[in-house]
Amino acid sequence: MEFVRQNLYLIIPAIASGAAFLFFTFYRPGKKNSLTPTQATLLINRESAQVIDLRKAPEYVDGHVPESRNIPPDLFDARIDDLEKSKDLPLILVCKRGSDSARACARLAAKGFSKVHYVEGGIDAWCEEGLLLKKGSKK
Repeated sequence: MEFVRQNLYLIIPAIASGAAFLFFTFYRPGKKNSLTPTQATLLINRESAQVIDLRKAPEYVDGHVPESRNIPPDLFDARIDDLEKSKDLPLILVCKRGSDSARACARLAAKGFSKVHYVEGGIDAWCEEGLLLKKGSKK
């Protein structure tokens, strides 16, 4: 107890920083459908989530998440019906930086898709974490 009293000015900031770290690790306000690239990889591996890449075809060919489908952003609304059979399966949307996929995720959730997520930071975050990209188009 004497140690705590003598070092209170060190212990309080340590506890506060640890609490802040835990809070911001688990609580992500307004981003309930977002995933980090690592979380997306786990969802792909554990639940066979389907990945939809929302970038234009040339960007997709330059490098994409393996086994992902490409739906360019200008065709997304027209092709939502193609995704209807995957309505109850995990879907992960990815774009360049995460903003387009977040908006598309909200549109799908409004249409009744129950397990739709997006990669926060997009393909840029995927690359920053050093995760695998496949080049070329899907055959």
